[in-house]
Amino acid sequence: MAQRRMFSKKIVETDFFMEMSPTAKLLYFYLNMSADDDGFVGNPKTIKLISGATDDDLKILIAKQFIIPFESGVVVIKDWKIHNYIRKDTYNSTVYKFEKSQLLDDANGAYVLNESEPSTERPREVDTGKDRLGKDRLGKSNNMSGKPDDVIPYSEILEYLNKKTGRSFRNVEANKKLIKARWNEGYKLEDFKTVVDNMVSNWSGKMFNGVPAENYLQPKTLFSNKFDSYLNQVPRIEQKEINQAYDDLGLPF
Repeated sequence: MAQRRMFSKKIVETDFFMEMSPTAKLLYFYLNMSADDDGFVGNPKTIKLISGATDDDLKILIAKQFIIPFESGVVVIKDWKIHNYIRKDTYNSTVYKFEKSQLLDDANGAYVLNESEPSTERPREVDTGKDRLGKDRLGKSNNMSGKPDDVIPYSEILEYLNKKTGRSFRNVEANKKLIKARWNEGYKLEDFKTVVDNMVSNWSGKMFNGVPAENYLQPKTLFSNKFDSYLNQVPRIEQKEINQAYDDLGLPF
């Protein structure tokens, strides 16, 4: 296997790539450095640990179409041939023959799944320098893959928000766009519910610059790029709950 790897600016300097978290980008570079001469990585979870990345970072790379997963656990760098040219006298063919047999090259040289084979993903376009990388190709069955749009629980998330806030936010495109962005980063239904619970608890009854904080309990605030911060906040504990806890333990207030 060749000891040097290259990276194309057409891929790693796009807005689509730069919008990812630093750890997801680092994992992408590590996977490229560890790939064989056909772009396959047989131990992506080990590379994830070596790079200090998380399961969510691996999911993001799949959801944003930078790597293609297989049921065997192997992944391949989608844009491998755009990044690298391996000289014939140093090239060693991959040992993952079955996985390679499921791939074709698109017009730009990127890998796509052969539609005649059982497919867990939809193909996407590849940025050739004029535009950003194309539409998301989200997996359907692989447990590391993202989800297609029709399985994102938009209605359930918004109904939960409305129930907790007494509001009536609708399943409109602006709200769906925010939810989809967070979902494609690897967050799940319970994460959305936790964010709603945390911020309802922490903002209820408060004022921000003379404005009731409850006014900010809306999708464009809660499901913004501060989502992870809201998810990890500690919900406020009401005094009555503290009193009840003391009472349950038989302690004086």
